[in-house]
Amino acid sequence: MPSLEHPCGLGGRGQLSAPKLRVGTPERAGLDPTGLERLAGEAHALTTGARPWAAGAVVVAGRGPVIAVAEAAGWAVRYASYDPETDTAVELPPAARVPTTVDTPFDLASLTKLFTSVAAVQQIERGTLGMDARIGAYLPGFTAAAAHGITVRQLLTHTSGLRPELPLYECRDDTARLALLRAEAPTSEPGRYLYSDLNMILLQFVLERITGRPLDVLIEDGITRPLGMTATAFGPCPGAAATEDQRRPWAKADRGMLRGEVHDENAWALGGVAGHAGLFSTAPDLAVFCRALLAGGAYGPARILGPDFVELLLTPPGLGFTVDQPWFMGELAGRGAAGHTGFTGTSLVLDPRTDTFLVLLANTVHPRRRGPDSGPRARLGTYLARAVI
Repeated sequence: MPSLEHPCGLGGRGQLSAPKLRVGTPERAGLDPTGLERLAGEAHALTTGARPWAAGAVVVAGRGPVIAVAEAAGWAVRYASYDPETDTAVELPPAARVPTTVDTPFDLASLTKLFTSVAAVQQIERGTLGMDARIGAYLPGFTAAAAHGITVRQLLTHTSGLRPELPLYECRDDTARLALLRAEAPTSEPGRYLYSDLNMILLQFVLERITGRPLDVLIEDGITRPLGMTATAFGPCPGAAATEDQRRPWAKADRGMLRGEVHDENAWALGGVAGHAGLFSTAPDLAVFCRALLAGGAYGPARILGPDFVELLLTPPGLGFTVDQPWFMGELAGRGAAGHTGFTGTSLVLDPRTDTFLVLLANTVHPRRRGPDSGPRARLGTYLARAVI
């Protein structure tokens, strides 16, 4: 079992201390052992068979300050490539494969959005960013968004009307990418929900403008370093689980088998640091992130947000976080659970009502992306919900 106690520094906003995570029995966590056995068994089932849901998976779950499940299954690196002619994965020799461990880093994909959202709410707490301020006040050069009066709140709640993505990966350089973003207007009326990576990319530009610091520094200084999340950072991350043999026509770029480089093509085009994708992390680190939010923004002596601002993040409709989504939370939904998924096979859910959390890291896109299937995520959430005593 890896060490789950992380050294914590002071977060700079208050001295209240919150208990750190520790490994314990299901009974000590107030969870039913039988239910957790099903949850752990599911992690292994996801990585077996001729076409497994994922090559490798890590599940960490607990309640309060107790981690009751920390299970790793399958392979961080299993395949050498994907053969489109036979529609099969080309396996590495057994000696060349890399087994998954609880400490294996994974490409978080859209779980990155949660960290961008926390960084934004930190600025709202400090008074340097207005929740309902128009982003044109911070980014006047983004003329299309400014003309439509898009607000910070709309970026955080995916109600800006911006389309899901732009082909930034096709631009010849940073100047062309910036011009594309500046000219992008909403495709639907602002105020209606439409999930979009562009929201968090624009939010990244806002945060960098008002602070004078790049997003990776903001997240490190404001979140990961205070919480002792030493395994969480933007790439490259050489020891990470492999993702995709990225080639056209199924992908948007020809990059070959990826390991330790961001999978998302737009995040790659933006240099690997982006508001919507790019972070790598481990399940124990994300458990710390969940625990800090469940404890009102504190972990050990560190505080990254005040309780009222954590409540803003997690209260419906959520800021960055989605709330009560049974399609990936299973039976954890319906009681105020908040979380997110990532395209590479990742997800996290935290349930303030029962003080439980669930982290799933997997490389479902290894060796090739596939259609969305969140059934396994929902089953894990249901097993945890039913295990609550």
